[in-house]
Amino acid sequence: MTAPLTILGLESSCDDTGAAILRGAEGQAAILANVVASQTDLHAAFGGVVPEIAARAHAEKLDLMVEQALEEAGVALAEIDAVAVTAGPGLIGGVLSGVMAAKGLAMGLGRPLVGVNHLAGHALTPVLTDGLAFPYLMLLVSGGHCQFLRVDGPQAFHRLGGTIDDAPGEAFDKVARLLGLSQPGGPVVEAMARSGDPARFLLPRPLLDRPGCDLSFSGLKTAVLRARDGLIAAQGGLGEQDRADLCASFQAAVADVLAGKSARALAGQTDLTGFAVAGGVAANRTLRARLEAVAARAGLPFVAPPLALCTDNAAMIAFAGLLTYEAGQRDDLTLSARPRWPLDAAAAPMIGSGKKGAKA
Repeated sequence: MTAPLTILGLESSCDDTGAAILRGAEGQAAILANVVASQTDLHAAFGGVVPEIAARAHAEKLDLMVEQALEEAGVALAEIDAVAVTAGPGLIGGVLSGVMAAKGLAMGLGRPLVGVNHLAGHALTPVLTDGLAFPYLMLLVSGGHCQFLRVDGPQAFHRLGGTIDDAPGEAFDKVARLLGLSQPGGPVVEAMARSGDPARFLLPRPLLDRPGCDLSFSGLKTAVLRARDGLIAAQGGLGEQDRADLCASFQAAVADVLAGKSARALAGQTDLTGFAVAGGVAANRTLRARLEAVAARAGLPFVAPPLALCTDNAAMIAFAGLLTYEAGQRDDLTLSARPRWPLDAAAAPMIGSGKKGAKA
């Protein structure tokens, strides 16, 4: 049996600074430490993540997170066998902060450096947490990404569809801002929706009437805006019940879209071992229940990792780094930070991917 490796993972793609220590081999691993510093308070006044503030905070916190992770794991820095780091996709300043920190650690320790695709970290989390065998369907649903991936192996990803505009988490945040609610919007909208009427406002279910697994949430957000403006024009403002009903109606529309497209992504695939979901939006109980029902109808296990491993974290980066390392891949000091890095390079770019190419 292969001797276990001790991997240090770093994550700084958006607004969470993470460090983790993981030990394992041959596709199995134990998390010895997984620490995250949130930047929510830093960005609260701006209604969203400010890239410059995020990058500065990462640079200030990364070494402290590494120290904390080592202490919690009871591991000395000299015991680290390799350093894995998110090299993209993400906010370029934050990704660059992590890559530079990882380069310094790898060079100082004389250890291998492994650049990891952030999305691969999410997509492989069910293997780490539940031992899910390949191939499986992964719905990655977060603030910055949304796509269906058939995961055939540690480095074999096939995108079946994805969002052509806003990711669901982004739409939750924007709806919260439209309704004067606090950020981050996902938990707040979900909490408000519990006391709301999901049938009060007839909101669209974008792209459900079209073939394929692509998704769209921008028009849904605009429909909420119009409903809000109509209420304000008719009654001079919004009451708490109005906000709750709008939140419930919006959440129901998102759930219908994700459930419908998930069923479509699963259709005709007879060799899958399960249906997994990851990303911060996977914490939403209503959405999770709908997705679990879709998996049950397809006769497949439903895997949703613990919330701490659904949202951005360094343990998933360390695990993806371990699998990459075991596959014989290494990086050197020329490793670049990448704002865009699609997992499925053969897939056609999503609409609106920009001049620099597809983000995911």
